[in-house]
Amino acid sequence: MTSAGQSLESLVVGVDVGGTFTDLFVLDEASGTARIVKVPSTRGEEARGFMNGVARVADSAAAIATIVHGTTVGTNALLERKVARTGIITTRGFRDVLEMRRRDRPQTWGLRGSFVPVVPRNLRREVDERVLADGTLHTPVDLDQVRAEARALLAAGCEALCVFFINTYANAENERLAVAAVREVWPNTHVTSASEVLPEIREFERCSTATLNAALQPVVGGYLERLEADLRGQGFHGELLVVQSNGGVMSRQTASELPVRTALSGPAAGVIACAAIARAAGFPNAITGDMGGTSFDVSLVANGEAALAAQTAIEFGMVIRSPMIQIETIGAGGGSIASVDASGMLQVGPESAGSVPGPACYGRGNMRPTVTDANVLLGRIAADRPLGGGLLAALDADKSRQAIEEHVARPLGLDAHAAAEAILTVANARMAGAIRLVSIERGHDPRRFAYMPFGGGGALHVCAMMREVGVATGIVPRYPGVTSALGCVIADMRHDAVQTLNRPLTDLDVADLQRRIDELAASCQQRLDSSGVRFDEVREVVALDMLYAGQTHTLPVLLPNAHGAPLTSDSIRSAFEASYTAAFGRVLDGIPIRVMNLRYARIGVRPKFDLAVLAPEGAGSIAPLGTQRVFHDRRWHEAMRYARLELPVATRIDGPAILEQADTTVWLEPGFHAEVDPHGNLLVRLS
Repeated sequence: MTSAGQSLESLVVGVDVGGTFTDLFVLDEASGTARIVKVPSTRGEEARGFMNGVARVADSAAAIATIVHGTTVGTNALLERKVARTGIITTRGFRDVLEMRRRDRPQTWGLRGSFVPVVPRNLRREVDERVLADGTLHTPVDLDQVRAEARALLAAGCEALCVFFINTYANAENERLAVAAVREVWPNTHVTSASEVLPEIREFERCSTATLNAALQPVVGGYLERLEADLRGQGFHGELLVVQSNGGVMSRQTASELPVRTALSGPAAGVIACAAIARAAGFPNAITGDMGGTSFDVSLVANGEAALAAQTAIEFGMVIRSPMIQIETIGAGGGSIASVDASGMLQVGPESAGSVPGPACYGRGNMRPTVTDANVLLGRIAADRPLGGGLLAALDADKSRQAIEEHVARPLGLDAHAAAEAILTVANARMAGAIRLVSIERGHDPRRFAYMPFGGGGALHVCAMMREVGVATGIVPRYPGVTSALGCVIADMRHDAVQTLNRPLTDLDVADLQRRIDELAASCQQRLDSSGVRFDEVREVVALDMLYAGQTHTLPVLLPNAHGAPLTSDSIRSAFEASYTAAFGRVLDGIPIRVMNLRYARIGVRPKFDLAVLAPEGAGSIAPLGTQRVFHDRRWHEAMRYARLELPVATRIDGPAILEQADTTVWLEPGFHAEVDPHGNLLVRLS
């Protein structure tokens, strides 16, 4: 492992700020070594925990060449509604697009449920302008009205503003003029143009995405600017990059302009790391499960690539349409609270004790049982050995027992250990359901995939997930608790763009399409160039959203080699029919084909390091640390204890066993065994 003193600017540092810990993965490119750093997070002052971690990396921040940050600041601000006071200027008659959504509701059945938009109605102002759906200018924008409404919104206390006009995907001229007029009178840079953020058909999605972007600009932009200033004050001269929700990274400046693209960036970095680790280990197909303190995030990696979704909802009505790694989240983390409901059913989550006050065993005042309390009582987490490499003091198993007895055991008529095992059974069933959601329900057989748990709690449940879902191989990465920070170091720089075409394929001007591709390529390349980052190569992904006339949902169709052989209508038709057959098993003869959107992604491939640097060094030790009593399947077992990071390559450990390291604990059930692979991963299989 590396020491604190480093050669000048040889370090690349990935930083992931979680609810409990701030994790750092430190790669020394000069010596080819890596290490991890964990410090407690500072809730509400994330930058302080970040800087505490950086101070532990090296004697001076001048030794760091690049810092890549996965941030949850934007996601938390949206979930907690702690965003900037924001105004909207829109086309007359369309101030309620944000509130009407897709005529959906929080609960499908029943008459209850309400939705409060991020921007209240009195801050949504209308002006005279209109562009028709085909791009024809019907009413030129009244710029005097625009300036007057902007001043009125300023007087109402707005800090950010979104300009959203109808049909700007077809012709953005009115909106462009209006935005220029607003920027003349607006006192800061927090002005968002909906057509710049998302020039794509569908009014609600464009309005929602652009409005959330505007509302996040002061929050995320302010946080990143303060962070960069603090780093510069500590002597940092390198590049500060931010992970996007599409699994790529972007410059600090781009993240401040487009903060909506940072939603879910922490979990996305974890999936990118898992994809790289699984590929290196020889498993191109993997299901990832990130178990933290509050949630369990599941994603699917097929053929070495993480699945992307076109849009996501942070919560009901908060829709962001931007490419994001497909992640399903349920409230099943270490802090998820177990309770017996009025019908006598045992429930686990979604309510969580979080990191403060935390599970009952933390001794910070919460006396309701959690998943962590069940693991402590059953001996899977040793109460006398602190979590997080000493960052949390020893745990109080008696408090876990009291909480489980009072809230679960007595109401169900069970003893404390049976009740604790019931809590884990319910939690495991909920997590297995999330895994089936991303695999079976999307047409994938989970038996063809490896399962990779990460996060602080994932490895405690790896065997249970394999049993529940039928996965043959589990891959526990070398540092499961800092996988998202590792993903920050691995991730490439990526910029996505979209443009609506909305034409029948027979009317598509292929020369115009090629010109648009070239324009998007130049625009995305400009963002890559402005980052100051060195790339090994630059790749692009070009796709069209297509469908048969009369259909509602589009199908993404990759265009192979858009800058090689010239595009033709026939080659586009062939690509669509191949994609449609792969998805639905047939094509629909005689029905016209429509081209809805052009999608473009430009990827700057950052220099990669050999994941073998994570492998254990030297002879190591396979001597057990002792034994630990673990309650499993209604009886006690004597499990051997090992220092996981000391195990040399090719070591085989048979369950029952406990493998300990600073950032997680691995529980190897009876009937399972684990082997250390050449990259330091634990490959778990049924014996």
